[in-house]
Amino acid sequence: MASTRETSDQFTKGMEAFVKGDFDMSESLFTKILSVTPDHKQALVSRGAARLKNERTRVALEDFNRAIELDASNARVFHLRGLAHEKQGNQTAAIEDFSRAVEINPEYGAAYFSRATLYNKMGRGEDAASDMQVVAHMTHKNITEFANDNNLIHSEHLRLEDALETELNR
Repeated sequence: MASTRETSDQFTKGMEAFVKGDFDMSESLFTKILSVTPDHKQALVSRGAARLKNERTRVALEDFNRAIELDASNARVFHLRGLAHEKQGNQTAAIEDFSRAVEINPEYGAAYFSRATLYNKMGRGEDAASDMQVVAHMTHKNITEFANDNNLIHSEHLRLEDALETELNR
C-alpha cells in the first residue's frame, strides 16, 4: 500500500505531466494512484480531465460519474462532465451539468462561459448573452479585486519604506 507521501508525490507528477500537455503520462500516474486508492476523488477528476484532453470521452465520463458519486458538491467535476457531454453531442446533459456547476458555485465563471458558448451554438442567444454578462461582471470584479490587493500590498510596502526612512534619518 502506498503511503500518503507517495500518493501525494504521484499526484504532483500527474499534475505536472498534465500541465506539460503529456496527457498519456498524466492518465497513467493517476491510474496508479487509483489502483491503490480507488476512491481518490482528485485523482478521478484529474484522470478524467486527462482522458477528456485525449478525446477519450466515454472513459472520462466514467471517472467524472464516479467522482460525483463520491462527492456531488464539486462544481469543477460537473463542469468537466458537461464538457464531455458536449463533446459527445449531448447538449441537454451538458447544459444540465454546467447549470449544476453554477448552482454549487455561483462564482465559477468557466461554467458560465461554457454554458454561454453552448447556448450560442444551440441558437439560444438571450441565454448566451445573459451568461456572458455574468462572465463579464466576474472578470471585471476579479480584475478590480486583483488591482485592489496589489494596491494594498504596494501601499503597505510604501508605508514600510517611509517608516524605515524616518527611522534611518533620526
